[in-house]
Amino acid sequence: MTIRLGGLYDIMVELEEKRVPSNRKDIIMLKQIENRRSIRKYLNKKVEQEKLIQVLESARLAPSGSNTQPWVFIVVESGEIKEKLSMADHQQKWMMTAPVFIVCVADIRCRISEDINVRLDENSPEPELKQIIRDTAIAIEHILLEAEHLGLATCWTAWFEQNAVRPILNIPEDKYVCGIITLGYGDEMPKNRPRKKLEEMVRYEKW
Repeated sequence: MTIRLGGLYDIMVELEEKRVPSNRKDIIMLKQIENRRSIRKYLNKKVEQEKLIQVLESARLAPSGSNTQPWVFIVVESGEIKEKLSMADHQQKWMMTAPVFIVCVADIRCRISEDINVRLDENSPEPELKQIIRDTAIAIEHILLEAEHLGLATCWTAWFEQNAVRPILNIPEDKYVCGIITLGYGDEMPKNRPRKKLEEMVRYEKW
C-alpha cells in the first residue's frame, strides 16, 4: 500500500493528538522540526560544553558528496570577536545576545588541489564551490536540528560578504563562509511562519 505524503502527515497529526508514547521517535523528530524557529533573542545563560560538543558532533556526522566532508566550524565565544562578526553580518546587533557563534566554513580543497590558485567570493564561477556549499549546508541543518533537540535555539545568518568576515577570523581566501549560527537558550518563541502545502510542492514520477 502506498501512502501519499499528505496522508502520512494526517496520520502523524492523529497520533500526536492521541499522545503517542515517547518511543515513537519518528513522530518526535518531525515535531522538533516543526517547532524549530530562527531565534534572535537569547537568555544570558551559558551553553554547556557537553551540549556544544553534541551539536558539533551532529554536524560531523552529516553526509557529503563522495564523503569529502568539506566543512570546518569555528566556535566563537569572545565578546570582542562576536561584535566584529555581528557588525560584518549587516550590523545585526541582536546577535550579541547569543553566547555562542558557530562560523561554518566550506573548504574547496577537498575538490581542488592545493597547487591550483583559487580565491572564493560571491561571484566565483567554480562548480566545486556549489558542491561544497551544498554539503556544508547539510551539516549546518544538522546543527540546527540537534540544537532544537537539546533545548537550545539557533539562527542561521548569512547577511555578509566573504571579504568582510574572513579577515576577522584569519580564514584563507580559498575558503567560503556559508553561515554564522547563533546558539544559546532562546528568550522568545516566534509564531509559525506559513508553509506551502505538500500538494503544492510534491510531484510523483514526473514534473
